[in-house]
Amino acid sequence: MSVEKVKKYFHQFGMENRIREFDVSSATVELAAQALQCEPCRIAKTLSFKVEDRPILIVAAGDAKIDNKKYKAQFGKKAVMLSRDEVVELIGHAVGGVCPFAVNEGVEVYLDVSLKRFETVFPACGSSNSAIELTIEELEKYSSFISWVDVCKDWE
Repeated sequence: MSVEKVKKYFHQFGMENRIREFDVSSATVELAAQALQCEPCRIAKTLSFKVEDRPILIVAAGDAKIDNKKYKAQFGKKAVMLSRDEVVELIGHAVGGVCPFAVNEGVEVYLDVSLKRFETVFPACGSSNSAIELTIEELEKYSSFISWVDVCKDWE
């Protein structure tokens, strides 16, 4: 199970006990916000794309949507999301639990600026019923992100 991979990943930092698992689904922004009793915008959703032949993840605020013009300007290609099967195979987590932690080798992680307005955010932890609260600095540190990007709209 993917959540076990994420727990093992956070164990090396002594943070595995901060992962919260719910009796209800947190697979969507709305469900995660209900489970965590927080605003949907504070859910750090992780979106999976393919650029050329390499998988990338973009972590964005729950209320942000990919802006195709900005995405193409950043990555030089039209935004093409991975299929459910590709997500599991290329990223290492299933849809609903995709997160920027304990991903397969070669996956590039980018953080969208839509997250910077919050002190803390809630990314998933590898399953459709888990999350962890992290500061933006912790998200930067533990996601092994490449860079901040501005590829979203509708959150400002």
